[in-house]
Amino acid sequence: MKDQAHQAAQQWELLNQDGQVPVAPSFTVLLQHATDAQELSREVLRLTTDFARGPHHATRDGSTVLKHLALASTMSSYAAPYFAETAEHALALLRATNPADRQYLTNNMVHDHATGRAYLRRTSESLRDAAIELDDHVGFQRFLAQLTRPGGPPTPQPPSPGGHHR
Repeated sequence: MKDQAHQAAQQWELLNQDGQVPVAPSFTVLLQHATDAQELSREVLRLTTDFARGPHHATRDGSTVLKHLALASTMSSYAAPYFAETAEHALALLRATNPADRQYLTNNMVHDHATGRAYLRRTSESLRDAAIELDDHVGFQRFLAQLTRPGGPPTPQPPSPGGHHR
């Protein structure tokens, strides 16, 4: 999911290669951005809910993971409406004839699309932070398991008779 959010933030572009808004931006493509962002948000919310229902959220490390997941849920939820508004402005732009209206709609479209992408980047960052925290926690748990396994940690070799400690 982290990669999905990151790729969407990088690949969903409104501006052309020259950095200009296309004369007739595709309402369908922009609406698909909103649809995909909404689906990603649902997945992030499901992940957060599943983690919150599990036993790990009650630990200190689990609480930190949950904090990152909650932020990712919020950020992903904010992204979809901005993409939907971008599509709405694109549709209105197709019917606008007044240059001032066209400029207003174009500016709003650029702003809304950039804001949606920014929310997806923040979603990706929060998911990354949750994964790092969880990985650190799991790595620490494995270390503890090795120390507490039956027989305990490996015992040091006794010194050989007449030899030096190594």
